[in-house]
Amino acid sequence: MSPDRVRRPTLDTIAREVGVSRATVSNAYNRPDQLSAQLRERIIKTAKELGYAGPDPVARSLATQRAGSVAIMLCDVLSSAFSDPALCIMLDSLASTVDSPDRGLLLLPGVADGGPRAQNVMRAQTDVVVAYSLPDNAAALAAVRERNLPLVVVDQPEVAGAAAVRVDDFGGALLAARHVASLGHHRVAILGLSLSADGHRGPSSAQRIAEGHFRVTLDRIAGYLKGLAEQGIVADEVPLWEAPGSVRELGREGARWLLGLRPRPTAVLCMSDELALGALRAAEELGLSVPGEVSIVGFDDTPAASWADPPLTTVRQDLVEKGRQAGELALRLLDGARPGRPVTIGVDLQVRGSTGPAGT
Repeated sequence: MSPDRVRRPTLDTIAREVGVSRATVSNAYNRPDQLSAQLRERIIKTAKELGYAGPDPVARSLATQRAGSVAIMLCDVLSSAFSDPALCIMLDSLASTVDSPDRGLLLLPGVADGGPRAQNVMRAQTDVVVAYSLPDNAAALAAVRERNLPLVVVDQPEVAGAAAVRVDDFGGALLAARHVASLGHHRVAILGLSLSADGHRGPSSAQRIAEGHFRVTLDRIAGYLKGLAEQGIVADEVPLWEAPGSVRELGREGARWLLGLRPRPTAVLCMSDELALGALRAAEELGLSVPGEVSIVGFDDTPAASWADPPLTTVRQDLVEKGRQAGELALRLLDGARPGRPVTIGVDLQVRGSTGPAGT
């Protein structure tokens, strides 16, 4: 048996077997339009007989300096990409924008310390990175800088030299707080997202706010408190329950705690629709009517918000536009463009049946 048939076959092996140049064999895989159909078919048939699986993608990326993928760094575990409706909508839009036969998506899930492990980022084959909602101190961001990869940040944090897509989180929270205050609510609670990537689950404090690492959560708290302060409601009178994720069960748990306080809040401002939907469930379990005894406001305006009973008043952000903008920025960076000014997605308040005038 020929030694070539024992060792792993290469382009040179196939070229000798067919009687053509190495470049001709390479063209059969990478530039088939350069060959006749008959010659390409003979090369591919010979390659299969020799057990050749095709060009090594790692070697190809080294040669072209392109990996052919867009990496998306998530703060949370991989399941969040499929279970968080707001994230799903944004990722679908981003994927549709960068979709190409020559390009793929690489999801890098986060771990307990917030964001992917640095070593996973260091070895990822990618041309550009999109960071989704990472804490300010995420180790993965340092790895991106060390590799000098183009970076698009969605939501948070602020990274010098990176392209960015943001939402007016402060403005959205301000709208929500002004809405409940205008309805006469003076006992208002906040059902919030994580302040830091430490998994804290439960009542929060002024110290945790002061030491927080998640810019979106901090901006929304600031917007809520400003809107309430305009009606004379001071921060110390606003209880905050912190959920380590946008999950309905966490919303249910947090709302049960908040609605168990005395005096009981008459309105709950929730930092996501999923938390708000959990709060609706908690109110039902506690025998509280919505909005008669408690008003509930969400954030995002995912499809489930309008399906809820009652339909959820919520702050709308354009999740499809956010994904599209992130994808377009990633493609522009791949073409060598500079990051430019941050893109800010506007918000508006969708008033529905889950809010009403304060009761007694």
